[in-house]
Amino acid sequence: MTDLFGELADLVLPSACAGCGAERTRLRHGACPACVAELEGLRPAWSSPSPPPRGFPPCVAVGPYAGALRGALLAYKEKGRHRLAGPLGALLAGAVAAIVPRDRPVLIVPIPSTRAARRERYGDHMTRLSTHAAHRLRAAGWTARVGHPLRALAKPDSTSLDAAARSTAAVNSLRINPARIGNPRRGDAMRGTLVIADDIVTTGATLAAAVRRLEEADMQVTGAAVLAATQLRRNRPGI
Repeated sequence: MTDLFGELADLVLPSACAGCGAERTRLRHGACPACVAELEGLRPAWSSPSPPPRGFPPCVAVGPYAGALRGALLAYKEKGRHRLAGPLGALLAGAVAAIVPRDRPVLIVPIPSTRAARRERYGDHMTRLSTHAAHRLRAAGWTARVGHPLRALAKPDSTSLDAAARSTAAVNSLRINPARIGNPRRGDAMRGTLVIADDIVTTGATLAAAVRRLEEADMQVTGAAVLAATQLRRNRPGI
């Protein structure tokens, strides 16, 4: 599913490694060889926060939010290195593939960004990742596409909130976008095994809130695929 060395080799690079940030004037790839090896060694696994919030879906994470994966995510989201969407999308595709068999069509629903976040990051960072993931899945034989039934509203800083307040804030920040769901009578309704996609799972409140909103619109969620988990608890063997 992944050939990260090739993906990273194609980038037009600054001198800093995307994984560890080390300045290397002769760096020829998006990440140094050690970070490329670390990223290629990641294996998606079923995981969940401890404790998981009510409604948290079955979730596959590529790896813990640490090391080269954390560095690459920060470089992509916060430092404007948007071309990392390709290799990171390839990793996300591996997590989706662990949930949905090749013979079943898959609909990837990214957690949406707020309007302010889209302005700050020059677009919706999860849409970019999900689009690359769907492309990689199609190249590997899946029928995969990206849907956008959710939209995001601004929400308060959750760092000072307890679990219940965090959950409420997450639910209140997500809305169904009826125009993006489609009409079954016209044959344009969203179809396929629905997998929510996000970059990082911490408490799990956002994923649980997305499940709630989608199920309110009669959309059944099969699982969630994320790149990194801050509190990784593997509850099945590596995949």
